[in-house]
Amino acid sequence: MSPRFWPIFATAILLAAPAAARLSAPEQTMIQTVDSEQQRTLSMLETWVNQNSGSQNVPGVEAVAKMLRAELEPLGFKVDWIDARNTGRAGHIVARHKGNGRGKRMLLIGHLDTVFEPDSPFQTWERKGDRGVGPGAGDDKGGMAVMIAALRAMKAAGTLKAADITVVLTGDEEDAGDPIEVARKPLIDAGKWADVALDFEGLAQKQGKDMGSIARRSSDSWTVTVTGRTGHSSGVMHPAFGANYELARIIDAFRRELPEDKLTFNVGLVGGGASADLDAGRIRLNATGKTNIIAATAVARGDLRALTPEQIARTKAKMQAIVGQSLPGTKAEISFDAGGYPPMAPTDGSLALLARLNRVNADLELEPMGELDPMERGAGDISFVAQDTDGLVGLGPAGAGSHAPGESVDIPSISRQAKRAAILMSRLAKEKR
Repeated sequence: MSPRFWPIFATAILLAAPAAARLSAPEQTMIQTVDSEQQRTLSMLETWVNQNSGSQNVPGVEAVAKMLRAELEPLGFKVDWIDARNTGRAGHIVARHKGNGRGKRMLLIGHLDTVFEPDSPFQTWERKGDRGVGPGAGDDKGGMAVMIAALRAMKAAGTLKAADITVVLTGDEEDAGDPIEVARKPLIDAGKWADVALDFEGLAQKQGKDMGSIARRSSDSWTVTVTGRTGHSSGVMHPAFGANYELARIIDAFRRELPEDKLTFNVGLVGGGASADLDAGRIRLNATGKTNIIAATAVARGDLRALTPEQIARTKAKMQAIVGQSLPGTKAEISFDAGGYPPMAPTDGSLALLARLNRVNADLELEPMGELDPMERGAGDISFVAQDTDGLVGLGPAGAGSHAPGESVDIPSISRQAKRAAILMSRLAKEKR
């Protein structure tokens, strides 16, 4: 064999053969702690799930926050409640653990709220074999359960003492407060402090395998509003086309001219006619019209998701150019909502974090985690700190049916993820800044 192939051969051998476990004594203690406390963790999660904390249920979010405070303070965290009623939401937990100041500063991200408000029929925890079913069971009360289980394991092993960690648990991740720059300020400030961000939302899986995530796409909303010269339908196209034809032209041009890798643009709401009025929340549209009247107004709303700020800017410019090419007798405008979620573009630093996690996997004799395509993941809070720090997404448990009645968490994945997180954080705490 030629020497130039030796590195390739060696890599193939390493990938093909199971790695021998190389866990330190403290790491073995962490494993044992997670296993011995599994029932405690599940009971804790059940209690959280049975407390409704829909994003707009201020007392409910505050109640869950008190439960998290009761877990974090005994671990040595200084826990602050950041009131956010000025944004229309309850608030956030910011908890700080002061270590020795020498290792990586870690930001742990989760959220207290769920999509299920008090009027939802889906309210309580139910155990079904290896699944726990309930509102927020996976997103994100299951993620917070993994976080607490990992931190308790570190405490038991003595590795938490040296770790500099800030935990931010937002109370409005599912329905952000307004203005969003105020709602996300505590998280953004923590991101500027941190060297590493670890997001405890759900573990991604593909074809039954756990996946690592180092990128999330943005989430922005847009509105196209069209006005047209109205009149009797016999005069349509001679020369005026009316608002509906113009809106159809715009939407079809988006479909044909905008596509590129990692970009999506959904059209979620459309209406037009003699009148077309959006409600105050811009989620309902009342349209009137007759077949013999040229449409006077038309409206469409949708979203835009991209991987980088450059891609967002490029796409918005294309959309504005398309909207500006109005058909005769029509005028169209496009606006972009304030308060969107920024993207989390992949970085070399985040890829290196995934490599560290895969070293943990090797030492635990778990399969390596491949890199998830960001097209397969939605937007999230970690994106607000992505410009300041590298990060990993999906340290929470696996689950199914997120955001819908029947949402569930895969119970065995809770302990698997807690072990991964505890060892990863303990090792990062020993890395020099």
